[in-house]
Amino acid sequence: MTAVTEDSLLGGGVWVEPAAKTPEAEGPEAGGPEAERLAVGAAAGDDLADGEPGEVPASVLRDARDFGEYARTGGWAFALKVARSVRPGGQAAGESAKVSAKRFAELAGCSPERVMRHYRAWDTAADDGLVPQFEALAPGQEIDLPEADVWTSYYSSRNSAGSVRGIAITAAAEAEGIRPTKALEVAENPTALRAAILADPATAHTARAALLDRLREDPALQTGLARDIARTDELKKAVAAENQVAGRLGYVRRIAEEGQVRTPAGQTIEAPVELRQEAERHLSLLDELDEDEDAGQWTSEAYDTVRELVVRTVEADPELHLTERRTKFYSSLQKATKVFEELTFDDAEELSTLYEDDMLTRLEELQQAIGSCITALRGAAAAAPGTAPEDAADGASATPPAAPPRA
Repeated sequence: MTAVTEDSLLGGGVWVEPAAKTPEAEGPEAGGPEAERLAVGAAAGDDLADGEPGEVPASVLRDARDFGEYARTGGWAFALKVARSVRPGGQAAGESAKVSAKRFAELAGCSPERVMRHYRAWDTAADDGLVPQFEALAPGQEIDLPEADVWTSYYSSRNSAGSVRGIAITAAAEAEGIRPTKALEVAENPTALRAAILADPATAHTARAALLDRLREDPALQTGLARDIARTDELKKAVAAENQVAGRLGYVRRIAEEGQVRTPAGQTIEAPVELRQEAERHLSLLDELDEDEDAGQWTSEAYDTVRELVVRTVEADPELHLTERRTKFYSSLQKATKVFEELTFDDAEELSTLYEDDMLTRLEELQQAIGSCITALRGAAAAAPGTAPEDAADGASATPPAAPPRA
C-alpha cells in the first residue's frame, strides 16, 4: 500500500507517489519507509505504542480534524458555513458569491428550515457581538468561533422556536432556569407529556402546580376546568369535601387571627381569650403539615373543638344566650316566610291541575302550628313585665284562625 507523507496531507490531501529511494538511504535515519511511517503517525496524532498502523488515509485525517473542530465549537462550525455562504435578507443575488438559503439547503441535502435555524442563531449571536455580521463574512473564510457550550443559548432545533408560541415557551423556560430546547420538545410532544403524567405521581404533581399558576391568568382554562369538574361526579364530591375543609379552616383562622367568632345562630362576637388561644394552637399544628398531607382530619378536629367552646361561651352568658335564641328564631322565621311566599297561586286553573289531598293536609297542619306559635308568643307578651292588663286580656282571648274546610 502506498504511504502518505505529511507534506502531501497538509498540502491539500492529494495522494503523492513517494520518490524512489536507494537501498542505502532507506531506514529511519535516512527517511526510509519506517521514518515515513513515523512522520505520518505524528501528523495524525497516532500513538505508535498502541500498535495502530501508521498509514492513515487523507479522508480519515480530514474526518478527525472535522470532529475535533466540532468538539471544540459545537454547532458554531456549521453555523459559520451557513453564515459565510447564505445571502443575508435584502441582498441581491449578484452582489456576492453567496447563495439563498433554499439553494444552500438543496446543495446540503436538508430542509431550508434547518438552514434558517442556524442562520437565525448566528444572527442573534452577531447582534450580541459574539460573532461577525453576515456582511463581514466571505465564502470559505475562517474565523475564531465561540465555545461549544454557548451554542445552545442561541440555537433551538425545534420548529416552533420562532413562532409566537415558541417565543413564549422559550421565555418561560429561561425564567425557570432550564434550556428552552427541553421545554419546546415537551410542548411538541403532548402525548409524551400525558404518558409521564399518567405514569409518574411526581410529574402529575408538577403539572398540577403549573396548571394552578396558569389558572390565575387564563379565564378560558378556568372555565374549561370548572366545566370538567361539574361533569365528573368524583371531582364534584372531592370539591365539595375540600370546600367544607376550607370553610372550617377559615372559621378557625378568623378566631385566631381576627379575634372574632360567629355563633351557630349567626351572631359575630368577640372571642374569649381561652377560645382564641385554642384556635391558635390548632392553627399552628395545621400550618406545620406538609403540602401533600391530608388536612381534613386535623381541620375537623380543630373545628369541632373551637365550635364546642363557642357553644359553651354562649351558654355561660345569660344575655348572650338569650340573644342567640332570639337570633335563631328570627332566622328560622325569615326562612319559613321566604319559602311560604313562593307558594302563591295566581292562576286558579293552574291550581286545580296541581291540587292533591296531601297538599291541603300539610297546609292545615302548618296553619295549626303557626296558630299555636302565635298563641304562645301572645301569652309570653302578656306575662312580660310592663305589659298593660288590657293587652294581656287581648292576648289571652286571641285564638288562631280556624282551618278552612277541606275540599
